[in-house]
Amino acid sequence: MCKENLTENNPVAKDIKNPTKEDIEMALMTGSLPGFIDVVRNLNSPALLEDNVITQAKAAGKRMIFYGDETWVKLFPQHFVEYDGTTSFFVSDYTEVDDNVTRHLDKVLKRGDWDVLILHYLGLDHIGHISGPSSPLIGHKLSEMDSILMKIHTSLLSEERENLSPNLLVLCGDHGMSETGSHGASSMEEVNTPLILISSAFERKPGDIRRPKHVQQTDLAATLAIGLGLPIPENSVGSLLFPSIEGRPVREQLRFLHLNAVQLSKLLQENVPSYKKEPGFEQFKMAERLHGNWIRLYLEENTSEVLFNLGTKVRRQYLDALRTLSLSLSRQVAQYDIYSMLVGTVMVLEVLTLLLLSIPQALSSKAELEVPLWSPVFSLLFYLMFLVLSALHVIVCTSAESSCYFCGLSWLMAGGVMVLISALLCAVVSALAKMFASGKLLSKNPAHPNSRWSELDVVILLGTMGHVLSLGASSFIEEEHQTWYFLVNTLCLALCHEIYRNCFLGDDCEPRRCSHGERGFVNTAPALQDGSIGHDELEPHRASKSPTSLNTLRGWEKWMAMASPWVILTCCRLLRSLNQTGVQWAHRPDLGHWLTSSDHKAELSVLAALSLIMIFALVQRRCSLTSKVAMALGLLGVYCYRAAIGNVLFPWQRDSKDISKGLIEARFVHVFVLGILFTGTKDLLKSQVIAADFTIKTVGLWEIYSGLVLLAALLFRPHNLPVLVFSLLIQTIMTKFIWKPLRHDAAEITVMHYWFGQAFFYFQGNSNNIATVDISAGFVGLDTYVEVPAVFLTAFATFAGPVLWASHLVSFLSSETSSGSALSHACFCYALICSFPVSAYIILVTSLRYHLFIWSVFSPKLLYEGMHILITAAICVFFTAMDQTNTKS
Repeated sequence: MCKENLTENNPVAKDIKNPTKEDIEMALMTGSLPGFIDVVRNLNSPALLEDNVITQAKAAGKRMIFYGDETWVKLFPQHFVEYDGTTSFFVSDYTEVDDNVTRHLDKVLKRGDWDVLILHYLGLDHIGHISGPSSPLIGHKLSEMDSILMKIHTSLLSEERENLSPNLLVLCGDHGMSETGSHGASSMEEVNTPLILISSAFERKPGDIRRPKHVQQTDLAATLAIGLGLPIPENSVGSLLFPSIEGRPVREQLRFLHLNAVQLSKLLQENVPSYKKEPGFEQFKMAERLHGNWIRLYLEENTSEVLFNLGTKVRRQYLDALRTLSLSLSRQVAQYDIYSMLVGTVMVLEVLTLLLLSIPQALSSKAELEVPLWSPVFSLLFYLMFLVLSALHVIVCTSAESSCYFCGLSWLMAGGVMVLISALLCAVVSALAKMFASGKLLSKNPAHPNSRWSELDVVILLGTMGHVLSLGASSFIEEEHQTWYFLVNTLCLALCHEIYRNCFLGDDCEPRRCSHGERGFVNTAPALQDGSIGHDELEPHRASKSPTSLNTLRGWEKWMAMASPWVILTCCRLLRSLNQTGVQWAHRPDLGHWLTSSDHKAELSVLAALSLIMIFALVQRRCSLTSKVAMALGLLGVYCYRAAIGNVLFPWQRDSKDISKGLIEARFVHVFVLGILFTGTKDLLKSQVIAADFTIKTVGLWEIYSGLVLLAALLFRPHNLPVLVFSLLIQTIMTKFIWKPLRHDAAEITVMHYWFGQAFFYFQGNSNNIATVDISAGFVGLDTYVEVPAVFLTAFATFAGPVLWASHLVSFLSSETSSGSALSHACFCYALICSFPVSAYIILVTSLRYHLFIWSVFSPKLLYEGMHILITAAICVFFTAMDQTNTKS
């Protein structure tokens, strides 16, 4: 196995959800364990500076050639004597990307001027993301890979007959594929992938059938290094694959095993202070002593059975030691940047504390939120805190042995962070001092101390706190969709109780003594700070006309209001059957699997067509004529796009032979999406000029919302279009029969929108596993990889539920009130209800960083929460912009 030539064929490629650097180059080439942050770094892979097989091969003078994913070229710059990189992120392409690799094969296999040839094929991975493992394209691609593998193997065999030196062919993948064609989670289908070593140096007796063995990806680095006569990468935690050296003499077997054991024992000494007490280290020392005894017998030319038996015992002892050392290192080498984690946690907690202390002021009738950051800068406390933090930063960064992200920043940036932390702390102290000085504590309603909590307020408070507490358990994170399903169902029951109480007891009865206009969210409500401010200021839905109530509804409308919670519950129950998500029940068949199977394409086509018609009927009611036409043509283009790529059928089309990438159809829809968004934006800008025309702003906001709905319809898989339909239907029902008649305030309406937005995030089939991110949505209408639109489209498709419900919230509050406080209240409540669970979760993850499921459960959830915070920030900016527009008008 010490022949110079090495060929690696990796048929399953990297993508945005599994970090290429870590899973291919780090796990396979360095033998070290990946860090979860590499999911983000995968977008722009830097040069790999850690010791690895590729670098060792270059130092040894090996000539290496590479064709495939360009990430290899970025990670190993100037390592290959010849290379041709291909953009790997463009998942819509599964032909040209592989053809670009294959076109070099014939000429490079005829040449003998290389030692290592690396081929990284991407087509199978891309097909999986586009249409899943059941796609008819999979079979054709596998046949193509078989022919390529045969060509490589035949060429290597013919070369061996000429130079009588064995070659090694390594066939492997960095990850598997789930039933949906994605990966990134920890299911068996995703983490298990084949590894095949082919070489004439491996002795195999006729009829010898070997059962596949489970090995770690990190074991390949040590095996390749020893096979090429290179040093094992110093940070490798893998152990040598013994079958690869089984045909070698016993002396060489023991020497290779000893080299691997020495490398792992040194790594253990560097990472574990009490390494001498580790079982693996004791086994290694025992194996070394036995190895010494075997060498003495060997030098004495003792060929008796005693030498053979002792050699077998030494080999077994080394293998046990390698297994134990590798397992111990895999558990111990995880290093955390505690200093940077604490800095970030402190900043998050300071911001959350300021939000909590600002509740009475932000939810007052004036809706003012002033964070006193400038005045504390001139206080003595600020300068003392800045000096203390600066001294602490110097001490930590000069004494830290391991790398630290915060210490790696420039002093100017680090100083800016410390200034911000000091200012935030002073602002918190100032807010607390003002609160105690004025004697105002958090109350249900500062203006009405005797106001009571309603059942809906209790449900909101307990639901929010319960969700935050559930984040401390890995099982609740894996099945978080169940939490949100339970919360929205409970919310519907609470609304049902409220509707029936209004219908049968009336507004003037004892249970209705406290109106919704006096209630708020989480111990707060709009407060009457000025006697001239009337009750209308507190009710977000009131405009110039008198408010409606259940008693003023007509007969059938009243019955519809009474039935609306049950209709919503029915819709939610149907959506739960569409996509099984989470971990425990993800393997069970659901309606989505039934629809996406090739046998039910006709049923899927009918469902998609009906869903698109329903979307148009529910959205067009408040659009302008131009937007209605654009919406109709855009939805028609959505169906044409799905038919072009083979997801659905046209009535006159019996099969899907004419499958294309649908670029023209997708771009046709994109044009109408941009047109509708442009029309809505134009109306918003026009409403600022014509202050008296409030209708223009209302239409503009709804057209922006409808444009986002059209974009979601384009990006959603056909079987998920009913999710969009039910979302629009529930919003319509709640607007007409719940929010308006019951006169809920802005805070309560905001929380309802947030809860349903989170529930619809999971109704789409999303989960807290990275595998459920549909990255193929980021390339709809693109013929090459463009990072910004790809990231935007992927993020929007993933978080379409929360974004659409937040957009509807802005449109609803703006259309139902002329008061500027409603949007301000909603913006503050939305920011608070998003920030509270994220802040609590950051503390939980920091304290549970050594938990068994930190990488498979807690870290992916943290990545989702980080992205959710960015989207929330964008939503709050939109809230603020609309609030400013409303104030001017």
